[in-house]
Formats: sequence, C-alpha cells, structure tokens
Amino acid sequence: MYKTLVRPVVTYACETWVLKENTKIKLKVFERKVLRRIYRPTKRKDGTWRIKTNEELNRLTDNKNIINYIKAQRLAWFGHVHRRPDTSMEKKYMSGHPHKQDR
Repeated sequence: MYKTLVRPVVTYACETWVLKENTKIKLKVFERKVLRRIYRPTKRKDGTWRIKTNEELNRLTDNKNIINYIKAQRLAWFGHVHRRPDTSMEKKYMSGHPHKQDR
C-alpha cells in the first residue's frame, strides 16, 4: 500500500527537488510514521503492545527508503534527458546553455 499509494504522491516531481539535509530528515520521519501506522504495533506474548523498530521496518521494506527512491528517480530522469536530442530544451538547461542558439 505504501509503495503504490503513498510514496508516489509524496515524491511527485522529486527529480527536480533540491534535497537539503533538513528535507531528508523530514522525509525520513514522515516515511517512518506512515510505515508504523500501516504495519501497526506488535503484540508481545505478555499481552502488551510495542511499535515496530526501525530495523523491523527496514526488513519489511527491503531497505528501500524514500531518499534512495528519490535518488533513483533522479538518475532515471537524467538518463532520459541525456538520450534526448541536443536541441531539446531539457538538454540545453542541463548543459547550462539554455539561450544558446544553434547555427
């Protein structure tokens, strides 16, 4: 549910984001809160409840956190832009010469 519903909405257009350290922390905290809500607390043998640890959540999600997902999306987008013709607007902006005229 998280990978198909929540993460795509949260990371919409993430290829263009500037990821500062405080943004990374906020995204990780959000991800953990959502995962803990989805996977719910675990009932112990004595009848008490406990929340899942980060290690348990990492195992459940195969160590694929939201920051690594964003980095993978950026690489995929870069590859897409790199394969575009040299005259495309995206490629001109990536090269740092958006107003250069072809002659």
